[in-house]
Amino acid sequence: MASRIMMKRCRNCFRQALPASYAHLGPPGANSRPSLPIYHNRHQSFHHSSFHNANAPPSNTYEPKHPTNIKVNINDRVKIVSLGQGVVNVVLSRPNKLNSLCIPMFEAIAEAASRLRNDRELNKDLRVVIISGEGRAFCSGLDAKGVALSGPKSSLDKLLKRPSGYGGDDGLGNLAQDVCYLWRKLPVPVIAVLHGYCFGGGLQIALGADFRFATPDCKLSIMESRWGLIPDMSASIVLRELVRMDVAKELTMTGRIISGSEAESLGLVTRCVDDPMEEAMKVAREITARSPDSVAASKELFQSTWMVEDDATCLEKETTLQLKLIGTWNQAAAAGTQFGINLPYW
Repeated sequence: MASRIMMKRCRNCFRQALPASYAHLGPPGANSRPSLPIYHNRHQSFHHSSFHNANAPPSNTYEPKHPTNIKVNINDRVKIVSLGQGVVNVVLSRPNKLNSLCIPMFEAIAEAASRLRNDRELNKDLRVVIISGEGRAFCSGLDAKGVALSGPKSSLDKLLKRPSGYGGDDGLGNLAQDVCYLWRKLPVPVIAVLHGYCFGGGLQIALGADFRFATPDCKLSIMESRWGLIPDMSASIVLRELVRMDVAKELTMTGRIISGSEAESLGLVTRCVDDPMEEAMKVAREITARSPDSVAASKELFQSTWMVEDDATCLEKETTLQLKLIGTWNQAAAAGTQFGINLPYW
């Protein structure tokens, strides 16, 4: 009884304090904007093992279900599909080639990431990105024959020219790297849905996401050593955040194929589930119930400090980001949910 009375008092205090504390912000749609203007016009969206034999082929019984309401089709290789409520599905769409990476495929993936970052029509309500593969695989890696037929020298020039141009004024990577690295630059969470085969460049694309959900029998490999090469699509950044150095070396030097279950045990995969697309949507619903500003700041916080050894830099970053959040409309809306008050995010 006492706790209910206290909660009622807190709720009433919050209602009374809100207009005075946040009147300068105005309701969603007002002329004034919160202190993180890049996330304007957002709306609260959703209401509230054992290892498999790595050499055995995937069961091929699972394929992600993809809606047909395509917003953008890039080079007939990548589709950007709206799943509603601020969730967008980037679909690798070359199923007859197991979504392998030819030059047009590289370009389409990089363009998709770039447009989701910079195109205000595409990102004005963006909350979560889900990357998946159409057909029997997420991505089987480099289409060596396709790249060779495009002209080895010209293809190599396109892949390795730095910067690629897709990363904008602050771009760092070449085209091969940007199909993975640019997902880290989006101010929203990116989820990779893995099934079938996830080899070479396909695995590095998945590692560029914030979360990876895979079927237990998905096959994964850092396969470049089989071609006498190294993984050069931002693997030096993403692998060090996920696995020990000896694990990264072993997987890279051997090119060993592992199952989704083993990848989960090593830290390459966030979770193994029978239906990774369903799991991705479940997590998307949980994320979109939170403030878009705090979600974006959380991503920036960990990506900018995870490998930093200087404690002072990390602590300062926390305070800098927190000060940008305190007193904004979205922070008030998030706090309001704790007292039964539902305000829209914007």
